[in-house]
Amino acid sequence: MATLIKNKRIAIDSWLQLKAEFAIPASGDVIVPLAVWTAQREQLVKRAGRHGVLLENTDDPRVLTADFDRLGLIAVRFPKFVDGRGYSIARLLRRLGWKGELRAVGDVLRDQLFYMTRCGFDAFALRDDQDPQVALTAFGDFSAPYQPAIDDGVRLGTPGTTRVGGALAQLAVNPW
Repeated sequence: MATLIKNKRIAIDSWLQLKAEFAIPASGDVIVPLAVWTAQREQLVKRAGRHGVLLENTDDPRVLTADFDRLGLIAVRFPKFVDGRGYSIARLLRRLGWKGELRAVGDVLRDQLFYMTRCGFDAFALRDDQDPQVALTAFGDFSAPYQPAIDDGVRLGTPGTTRVGGALAQLAVNPW
C-alpha cells in the first residue's frame, strides 16, 4: 500500500482507488477512473461518501471543470517516472480553478515531490519502495526557485529580490 504525503506531512489515506471493473461500494471515499465518473456521475453523487476522479496522463482535465464542486479530490497517474504529462495536467487544473486536493499517484518518487508541488500537487501516493521520512526532505531541496509556478509568485531572479538568511528581502539597488 502506498504511503500518502499530504500538505507536506505523512497522512492516513481514507480514499479507496477503484479500477473500472470494480463494483462501487455503497459508502466511503472512492476515486474512480474518468470513464467511470463520466458514465455513472449521477449514481455516484447519490451515494454516501466523497468522490474523486483519477486522470490518466492522456485524459483531458478540462472535462471536469463543471464537476469541480462535486469532487473531493482529483488524482493524476504517473505511469513512469520519466513521463511528465501529469505536471502539465496539474498546472492546467489549477489554472482552471481547481482548489481541492490534487494527488499524484503511480510511479511517484521522492525526487519529483518538490517539482510536483510547484505544479500544484498537494498530495502524493508514494511508490511502495519509497521511504516516506526521506521523501519529506524533498520539499526543502531548494531554497528559491527560478521558474514561475503555481505554488507561489516569488522567484529568485525577480528584479529587486534576493534571499538573505533564508528570507526574501528587497534590495535597494539591483546588482544586476
